[in-house]
Formats: sequence, structure tokens, C-alpha cells
Amino acid sequence: MRVLVVTPTYNERENLERFVEGVHDVLPDASVLVVDDASPDGTGAIADRLAGRDPRVSVLHRGGKLGIGSAYLEGFRWGLREGFDVLVQMDTDLSHDPRHLPDFLAAIERGADVVLGSRNIRGGGVEGWGPGRHFLSKGGSVYSRFILGLPIRDLTSGYKMWRREVLEAIDLGGVRSEGYSFQIEMTWRAVRGGFRVREVPIVFVDRRAGRSKMSRQIFAEAVLMVWKLRFEGR
Repeated sequence: MRVLVVTPTYNERENLERFVEGVHDVLPDASVLVVDDASPDGTGAIADRLAGRDPRVSVLHRGGKLGIGSAYLEGFRWGLREGFDVLVQMDTDLSHDPRHLPDFLAAIERGADVVLGSRNIRGGGVEGWGPGRHFLSKGGSVYSRFILGLPIRDLTSGYKMWRREVLEAIDLGGVRSEGYSFQIEMTWRAVRGGFRVREVPIVFVDRRAGRSKMSRQIFAEAVLMVWKLRFEGR
């Protein structure tokens, strides 16, 4: 299977090269697509340099900070056009450890349509968060599970692997969310489409370099979006 890792970037110059190396350490044949939102710190130039010396790396440059949800959607469309069989979404900040990728791929090979890196099942966890971040993440997952009636334990996880058939079946043009709510909406659409979603345990490590993109506005959007999805489902 041809594997593409899609990673949106905004001011990730300290992490990008290590991220790409980490992916290729465990999946040497995988391709990496960097979707850069005109990072003012020069991340896009670093991505271009990596792509210039490694044919497994490609770059999409966007005109400004347009959001992680739209970056993933643009990356997914690119990967589908290029004929990849499996597409992965990962954060560049090294919080998503590439060592879990072989476990994800094994789950796909055993029949999963979507693999979700879960912090909230046995074997999963988080390193480096304070009580506030734990509350936002776990509280958001519990809240979303209750409102949407989904069995997924970690609905706010952004570390996922998709079969191309799932992304082709989802109306990507109809996805309206960013941030946490993007993660929730995409998983909800996969479940509604009858696809098999499997959670695989991961240990999420808080970023060591750069600044978190999480904000109260992103969390508030997720709180409202789950109700929109519930009524859309009806």
C-alpha cells in the first residue's frame, strides 16, 4: 500500500526535519506532504529544502493561516489525486510519535477502515499536560460521545490513518470544522458512513518546541459543532 503522511505546519521550523526523519525511520517507503500556511518563521523554506533532496517529501504552500482542518482537507485531496491507498494525519510538533505508525498500518491490514490513535484506552496516555489540558481533552471526548452517541473513547484525537475509500466516501466539501471539532466531525462522518473505526493506544507527548495552537475559541467551536452534527444526523 502507498502511504502518505499529511502534516499541516505553522511555525514548526524547530520540529519539521525531526518529524520527517521520525516517519521515515519506521516507514521508509512512506511519502510526507507538508501543508504550510505561510509560516513567518521560515518553515516553508525548510520544507522546500527537504523536498529538494528527498523525493518522498512534497510541499503545498498556502497563502496564510487558514486553519488545520482546511489544511488536512487540502492534503487529503492532493493524496487522493496522487493515488495513495492510505493517508495519515499527524501533527508536526512531535506529539504524535511515529513509532505508532506500524501498529496503525497493521490494523488497516487486518480490516480497519480508520485507525485512531487513542489516549483514552488501555495502553494509551499523555505526557506533559497540566490538569487544564487533561480536562479539555477528556471532557471534550466524553461530552461529544454523549451528544453524538458514538462509542469512540478519544474523539478529539488528531492522529489518524484513513483508507482512501473512506475519504472518497466522505463529502470533504461539506466538512466545516477546525481544531478539535474537525477531529470529531471527521470521525463522526466515517462512523455514519458505516466504516470500521478502530482505536489503537498511543502515548501523546506535549510539544517540546514552539507554541501550542490550542485556544478557547477552538474548544468553544467544538462544543457547538457537536450539536450541529447531532441535528444533521437526524
